Amino acid sequence: MNRGELPDVRVPPPGPRSRELAARLAAVESPSVDARRAAREKDSGAEQAPIVYASARGPNVVDADGNRYVDLAAGFGALLLGHARAEIVSAIETQQRRLGLALGDVYASEAKLAVCERIAKLYPLPGARVMLGTSGADAVTAALKTAVLATGRAGVVAFDGAYHGLSHGPLAACGLNPGFREPFVGQLNTHVTFAPYPGTSMDASMTAVKAALARGDVGAVLVEPILGRGGCVVPPPGFLAALRGACDASGALLVCDEIWTGLGRSGAWLASVEEGVIPDVLCLGKGLGGGLPLSACVGSERVMAAWGTHGGTTIHTATHFGAPPACAAALATLETLEREGLPERARTTGARWMSRLRERTTGLGVREIRGRGLMVGIELEGGAARALAVTRRLLSSGWIVLTGGTRGDVLTLTPPLDIEAGLLDAFADALAMALGP
Repeated sequence: MNRGELPDVRVPPPGPRSRELAARLAAVESPSVDARRAAREKDSGAEQAPIVYASARGPNVVDADGNRYVDLAAGFGALLLGHARAEIVSAIETQQRRLGLALGDVYASEAKLAVCERIAKLYPLPGARVMLGTSGADAVTAALKTAVLATGRAGVVAFDGAYHGLSHGPLAACGLNPGFREPFVGQLNTHVTFAPYPGTSMDASMTAVKAALARGDVGAVLVEPILGRGGCVVPPPGFLAALRGACDASGALLVCDEIWTGLGRSGAWLASVEEGVIPDVLCLGKGLGGGLPLSACVGSERVMAAWGTHGGTTIHTATHFGAPPACAAALATLETLEREGLPERARTTGARWMSRLRERTTGLGVREIRGRGLMVGIELEGGAARALAVTRRLLSSGWIVLTGGTRGDVLTLTPPLDIEAGLLDAFADALAMALGP
């Protein structure tokens, strides 16, 4: 286990080697990436040129110029155990030597069987069925397909500020930024209704949800138990239970996207179940594969039975779904999370960290610090421009942080669940400096 070292910045980032490599990449990858950086640089007045990762271990990243950072983004929250955790590396290497690829849904591997059995146990009722994918968007796509098969209804209720991935099925229900959807709207599901995601009150949200359900064409209510990329927004107590009741009354399925919140990130194995709610379908991803691409759509026995009623014509698969090394990595991840009690540790560590962050940032232009477990959002005054400028100051002092929220004004923090508390305290001090004049 490597719980990390403090930053060590020797060359002002990005250094010359990172700049060289980034320029070479910009010449061959989609121009959208550099266009986004240019727009952010114009808006923030701060340089947005990237560093390039060279190596990483635990919560530390070393860039191509030899600078060491503390990674509070952790692969967009996917590295629950940090970089290169020994148990996961060993599991991947062992499985790769044994079997690197099976034949998908035709001839499976032992590793696929083992991980499906383990994932099914996360669902709180017996008889759960599992569909593997490679990305969170795959899991959401499978969930939306499940809803159509089980209910015969194409309609979806989604939420403003929610992010479910950018492939075509989830994109139609992506409420984070309308600009993500608009160029492709002619190819997307037109039967999606967006409701406001609740903050302090859920009245407006539930009014919109119930109005949409009353039309009778909604097969799924798709919700994040806590908004992730949307700014780590925690809804009021009882929100998920209210959605559960509304779905039961209308015949729609409750689909919980636990790609961010699940597997300990929010301080519980499943945030929805922690709230006393059992979804019809839940989506897992990000941290499931321990750094390799693996996701899962998990549904109740009743709902998933719909997949077997079409003579095998409805099948959801791809070449690398359930790849043995990813399945082995997932098993090692789940075993380590359980053995070390990391969901519980995330709950207590996150609560302590948020208190520390509030203490250190009082009077420094912070609107709110919110979240649960080790998914923490820091909403700043000054909008997206200031948030981007702050992330660059933090990068210069050796801290990797991303922005989120519907206005881009939230610092989103998703460190490894086993990170040393001392590093989190040191970040609070660094943040106070970065927020200064």
